[in-house]
Amino acid sequence: MKKLFQITPLLFLFISYQTFAQTTNELKQKIQQIIWTKNVEVGVAISGNNNKDTLSIHGNDRFPLQSVFKFHIAIAVLSEIDKGNLSFNQKIKIEKKDLIPNLYSPIRDKYPNGTILPLSKIIEYTVSQSDNVGCDLLLKLIGGPKAVEEYFIKNGIKDVSIKINEEVQQANWDLQFENWTTPKAANEVLSTFYYNHAKLLSEKSYNFLWKTMKGTETGKARLRGQLPENTIVAHKTGSSGTNKNGLTAAVNDIGIVFLPNGNHYFISIFLTKSYENDETNEKIIADISKATWNYFLKNQK
Repeated sequence: MKKLFQITPLLFLFISYQTFAQTTNELKQKIQQIIWTKNVEVGVAISGNNNKDTLSIHGNDRFPLQSVFKFHIAIAVLSEIDKGNLSFNQKIKIEKKDLIPNLYSPIRDKYPNGTILPLSKIIEYTVSQSDNVGCDLLLKLIGGPKAVEEYFIKNGIKDVSIKINEEVQQANWDLQFENWTTPKAANEVLSTFYYNHAKLLSEKSYNFLWKTMKGTETGKARLRGQLPENTIVAHKTGSSGTNKNGLTAAVNDIGIVFLPNGNHYFISIFLTKSYENDETNEKIIADISKATWNYFLKNQK
């Protein structure tokens, strides 16, 4: 009888682990069912329940960032604001020569002859509306793409490469692959700057960042595509477009999804080398997102 009491706690832990592994494996299998017939490479990283429920598919593979890197850029700019090198209210003059015609830009559409905007507004345009003109203006302010990459490497996030700005990236299809990350590293950035344990951002910059991410207007058919209407999702999308051969290099969405009970999970989904159409690519992300939502809703702690 004494031996039974010695073994029971170990047996309980083993059973608990097996149950946990089985449930996350069910989610992983569901995701694999979503993608297995599609002509596309998919990378996924998911983490929730205080990092107890984690899984990844091609989580260490490199995927083109495209506009997801605007999230990284915003963090680096906010860090400079916290250091006193920049300020939220700093006036930034946008000249007509900055409004490059071939770049997607709500700023250019609204101010075709240029304007003056506070830095905070340019960050909002860049993140929430994925403005390319705003993105490149931010990069100029902080010393270019390499400064952003070095900021993350210095803070322990190594699987991120940011080498070129939007103007260069959009002008040359092949160069977009110089800006890359892994799904696991994308989740690491989300969790590092959401929990902010190391106080890398001030309270003001932290609140500004996550309010802006929750206000993202792009990618409505991706992470939030099949979630309940009022679900809060703080996210950043990225897209490459499709070349003349029908190849799409990047359809991405990374973010934090908030559950009805106030809990949350981190999810990063990257698609590359896709020969599917735009609707199918976005539906892959939406299907994975919905399967993940159902899993965490069922297993809320």
